[in-house]
Amino acid sequence: MNETIEVANQVTQSAPVAQSQDGMWGMVIYCVVIMAILYFFMIRPNKKRMAEYQKMLDSIKIGNRVLAAGIYGTVKKINEKSFDVEIAKGVVVEINKNAVASVE
Repeated sequence: MNETIEVANQVTQSAPVAQSQDGMWGMVIYCVVIMAILYFFMIRPNKKRMAEYQKMLDSIKIGNRVLAAGIYGTVKKINEKSFDVEIAKGVVVEINKNAVASVE
């Protein structure tokens, strides 16, 4: 009789452990699936867009017409972090490379 009670106690004590391990693996799988969805729908497309934008900035040469901050101008000089852009005859302004929206 005592053996039966001990076996019953062991079974009831091991059951919650098995359930908590199953719940833990379910949570891990859920987190992995959420991270995969975030990567494929948010992070990967943004990296691709940024790579295309950087390629566009690197392709700008002297004489290109650019749109920066809503102002069109012609690139006159290329610096490390900026461009000198002529927006009117004799009017040259320095703009940050990241302000360039498009190249014509």
